[in-house]
Order: sequence, then C-alpha cells, then structure tokens
Amino acid sequence: MPDELLIRSASKADAEDIDLLVRAAFAQTEFGHQGEAELVRMLSDDGDALVSLVAESGSALVGHVLFSRMDVEADGAALSAAGLAPVSVVRARQGAGIGAALINAGLDALRQQGIAMSFVQGHVDYYRRFGYSIDLADRFASPFSGPHFMAMMLDSNAEWPQGGRADYAPAFGRLG
Repeated sequence: MPDELLIRSASKADAEDIDLLVRAAFAQTEFGHQGEAELVRMLSDDGDALVSLVAESGSALVGHVLFSRMDVEADGAALSAAGLAPVSVVRARQGAGIGAALINAGLDALRQQGIAMSFVQGHVDYYRRFGYSIDLADRFASPFSGPHFMAMMLDSNAEWPQGGRADYAPAFGRLG
C-alpha cells in the first residue's frame, strides 16, 4: 500500500465524492448495481452509520467503508452489532490493500465504540481473513442468511452466542 494513503473518518463534505467512488467501484464489477451508493446515502441520512471511513491519496478519495447499526438479539438479550457494507475501492487501486486497511480500521473503530459483533454478506475467502465466520452467522436467524452471511465477535476472546436474530438497518430493506 502506498505511503501517501491516509485513512480518516468521512465528513459530510465527502458525501458527493463517496457517492461517485461507490458508483464507479461497483459499476466496474460483475456485482455492479447502483444500490450500494444509494445504501450509503440512506444509512447516513437515517443516522444508522456507525463508522464511515475514507482512504485518501493526495487530494483524491480512493476508498470507502461503512459499518451500520444492526438490531441483534443473542441468547435472549440485545447485543450491539454492526453490519459491514459496502467497502469500495477505485478500480485502479484495487488489490493494493486499501480495502483491507479500511476494514481493519473500521473494525478497530467499532471495538473502540464497544460494539460486540459485526456481520457481513460477501466473498467468504476474502472476509474470513478478517475473522468473519459462517459458523457463527449460522446461529442467527436473518433475512440475509445463506452461504455468504458471516459474523465475528469483535473481542476474539468473547464466547460465541448460542443463537439469536440479526437484522440489518431498515435501509437494507428499502433497496430495490
């Protein structure tokens, strides 16, 4: 990863650049649709964004990650949790470690906020390296359950809950 990369909290002034970055990042992949950019905007507008970070190189944004509030019940009690989605890196810089740096910084920020768990739906081999587990997510009923739904305890020494329910922020249900 280049030395000139700066990871920082996103500001309201970054909103338009983040929108353009997310649209470009997802338009150039086989997963591309513009729902990700709209999701970022809705989560922010709804006040459900817990951590929003950008990667900056020079004066340009080259990456963004968002973690949003989730409604999670584990073993009969509410548990603080965040959903990771989306992580975006400009095409020319993909594969350079920017996405991984953003995710790791985001997970650290969640730990500092006292968030207990994080969930993600995505590429299993990629997200597993951060500590996400299909086995842990399988313990939770969720509309997003399936082979790409993963979870992790942010304190690696914490006991895994036996079961529960995991719901993403309402904006996820409003996507077309």
